[in-house]
Amino acid sequence: MPTMQAIRLTQPCSTAQMVPVTVARPTLKPGYVLIKIKAFGINPSEVISRRGQSDPDFSYPRILGIEGVGVVAAANSGSMFKVGQQVAALMGGLGREIDGTYAEYTLARENGVIPFTSALDWDVLGALPETLQTAYGSLRRGLHLHTGDVLLVHGGTSTVGLMATALAKQAGATVIATTRNRQKLAAITKDGADHAVLDDAQLAATVRQLAPDGVDKVLELVGADKLIDDMQLLKEGGRACLTGSLDGCWTLPNFSPFAIPTGTFLTSYGGAASDLPVEVLAAVLSKVEAGQIPVQIAKVYHGLAEAGQAQADLESSQDVGKHVVVL
Repeated sequence: MPTMQAIRLTQPCSTAQMVPVTVARPTLKPGYVLIKIKAFGINPSEVISRRGQSDPDFSYPRILGIEGVGVVAAANSGSMFKVGQQVAALMGGLGREIDGTYAEYTLARENGVIPFTSALDWDVLGALPETLQTAYGSLRRGLHLHTGDVLLVHGGTSTVGLMATALAKQAGATVIATTRNRQKLAAITKDGADHAVLDDAQLAATVRQLAPDGVDKVLELVGADKLIDDMQLLKEGGRACLTGSLDGCWTLPNFSPFAIPTGTFLTSYGGAASDLPVEVLAAVLSKVEAGQIPVQIAKVYHGLAEAGQAQADLESSQDVGKHVVVL
């Protein structure tokens, strides 16, 4: 039986214990496509899984990795995918219900695979799938962003925050983005935010100075415990969307619907690969190639043996941008 190298965890562990092991290479089955992984991004949810703190849909043993890019190694007869085709794999249970992308090969559900053609380097491509899908889905499905909207991105130096800022500017919105680290303010404007503001005790007052009539939309990436404050900054008809939780808070105890100001709207975004249409991915890749959409990469790592260091660096929160492992 063919084998491969992978980061396969059997129990909670430290980043130093994330060492490649030899495992059986997945075999093709109906509804799936076999992908030779070229690069994958490191995500906070994978850190949580490594620590053993994931939801019940995650179980050991498991190969981590909720996203990756590569080329099709095998596809079923009649499939839309062809051997050698460039693809991105994301969601669809990867790295949680089924083995993921911290491996030389992964078997992904076809509905979680998006084809593309690009001359971009694999590190840039590896930084995009999950971040782009989450940012695009949040702006389109969650917030219904329109040209001319004033958007507050709370958690602007997260990878999703950076991408949401870039996409919102492309859509003609005015963007106010936040960071809790004064030294990271420049990273926000690098991605095109109109206003980079410090997330401190004066945040609400600062936002009101910039948007006296209120903001149209709020993308909440810091935590559910910030939503009540978010909604006070919305103008009537505005929307707040919870997508991320950098502080680990996903719920509001004893929440009352009457905390939502009359005439404003509260929603959330979880999403799936299907929220990122093929044509949207192609358009974004073209704009990245043209330098119209920036992709901030914190660091590139080479080989599976460096995946543990990549997770450790992500946990440190010292860098801005995506941590990407290239195989």
